[in-house]
Amino acid sequence: MPKSKPTIKQILGKQPGKSGGGGGKKPEAAPSPLIIAFSRETGSGGDLIAQHVARALHYPIYDHELIQKVAESANTSASVVAAVDEKWRSVMEDWIADWANRRRLWLDDYLKHLMKVIGAIAQKGHSVIVGRGANFILSRDDFFRVLRVRILAPFDERVAAIAQEKNLSPEEATKYVNRTDADRRAFIRKYFNAAIDDPMNYDLLINMEKMTIEDAVAIIIATAREMEKS
Repeated sequence: MPKSKPTIKQILGKQPGKSGGGGGKKPEAAPSPLIIAFSRETGSGGDLIAQHVARALHYPIYDHELIQKVAESANTSASVVAAVDEKWRSVMEDWIADWANRRRLWLDDYLKHLMKVIGAIAQKGHSVIVGRGANFILSRDDFFRVLRVRILAPFDERVAAIAQEKNLSPEEATKYVNRTDADRRAFIRKYFNAAIDDPMNYDLLINMEKMTIEDAVAIIIATAREMEKS
């Protein structure tokens, strides 16, 4: 039987948001932070939508910044973390890479530090977190309120967007989209025993085929505003 993954509470060594108390009347608990956790298909525009949502709600956003924070937590370089970020390799590939480069960060260590960093971010207050399985990590502890968003788009549109963004040929862009989607899918399956494209893992699924960026942002903001009231 596979070993179960630890929760944020176990990694941080305490229950988020709770402090030791003395006698007397317990203070009324403050509302827990609202975290908007974005999952996105490659080239769907999810990163840009997350930025607009964070700006409109005045929430801090964590995307590529997570790489540096995980590096600091693991006492390694950002380039080492970037090599495994949202990816999964076989045990043999990890062993070979570790033999060749002793500074390599093993994926289990990456996950432990990632959970620690995301848990610490979520305790600070409302925020937007992009990718890295944040919707799965935070949903395992009931302290957090999490709005789980997945952004989708037709494959051809995603390839075209990546080709333009990264100045790639259609063939190169197709390979990039397929490889990145596969990495993220394998990462979620390996470490959270879940399917990244299972709709039951999300509160909002937005297909960008007939929507503008502004439409998607408006839907997410409206939902977040309602959740802030609860």
